[in-house]
Amino acid sequence: MSSSPSASSLEPEPSATPGSPAGARGPASASGALDGTGMALVIGCYTLWGIFPLYFHLLSAAGSVEIIGHRIVWTLGTCLALIAARRRWASLARVCRTPRLLGALTVCGLLVSVNWLVYVYGVNTARTADAALGYFINPLVTVALASLVLRERLRPVHRVSIVLASAAVALLVVLQGSLPWISLALAFSFALYGLVKKRIGPDVDALTGLTVESAVVAPIALAYLSCLAWQGQSAWQAPDQSWQIMALLVVAGPVTAVPLLLFAAGTRRVPLSVVGMSQYIAPTIQFLLAWTAFHEQIPPARWAAMVLVWAAVAVFIGDAVHQLIRRPRPRPADRPRP
Repeated sequence: MSSSPSASSLEPEPSATPGSPAGARGPASASGALDGTGMALVIGCYTLWGIFPLYFHLLSAAGSVEIIGHRIVWTLGTCLALIAARRRWASLARVCRTPRLLGALTVCGLLVSVNWLVYVYGVNTARTADAALGYFINPLVTVALASLVLRERLRPVHRVSIVLASAAVALLVVLQGSLPWISLALAFSFALYGLVKKRIGPDVDALTGLTVESAVVAPIALAYLSCLAWQGQSAWQAPDQSWQIMALLVVAGPVTAVPLLLFAAGTRRVPLSVVGMSQYIAPTIQFLLAWTAFHEQIPPARWAAMVLVWAAVAVFIGDAVHQLIRRPRPRPADRPRP
């Protein structure tokens, strides 16, 4: 996968206008047909998020808050570099001058920062399973928001997937005895983040949105990192650390920015309910990493729950592929002439 999404994926998608033909491109087609590019962006971002624990384990020498501080600062640097390369300063200025958009992106910045902090804390304290459980619950919260807030109509096959996934989540919760706070915080913070991004998607392109989100929380991150450095307690200042830890912290910028840009671009092209079901890709990968790479104990009952989750994922993906295959292709006469 390239280091950044294609230029076209960073641009706002035109919404379908009244009277437009069925299947016209936009955030969600009136006919319910899935946008192929949107699906690719969404699946790509969740695959990257699924393998994130491998990266954060390399940063275990740094504290969770310090890692998040570097993620925010270097994500902002990455976004500003892309803004400069693409000459998108006018778009950035327009958003900053619009109180409604600036307020919404401020909320997004706070929500995603909380999500990052809880996730890194979970991974670096050997609670990857709790983090995975949070992202198993997250799609259910997202789909509920899509139905309750955005009034999106669910396809029958999505209802089947939700029933299977709900049964799996319920089984996992019963096995643990209660919902851990890590799981709840991850589920609700990112579901709300996705909802806000969906509401402002037509007005803010992915790159500009992420730039503003990072900028509004960057002063807090910079203040914390400066305080650590002043006290000589930064991870890269430790005697037993070398330039590798600093390099890994700097890389947190593009590592963070790429999947978030894919997510922001993808949510504008497909229904939020589809985004919600796609989120099972990341926790499935995380669960497998916890078992194979981190050697966490997986009891038989939890494997039974995972079978239900994978069945839900299989039903969803099968329907998505079916929709893409059935998507009407333009006839030769309809194709634009050179």
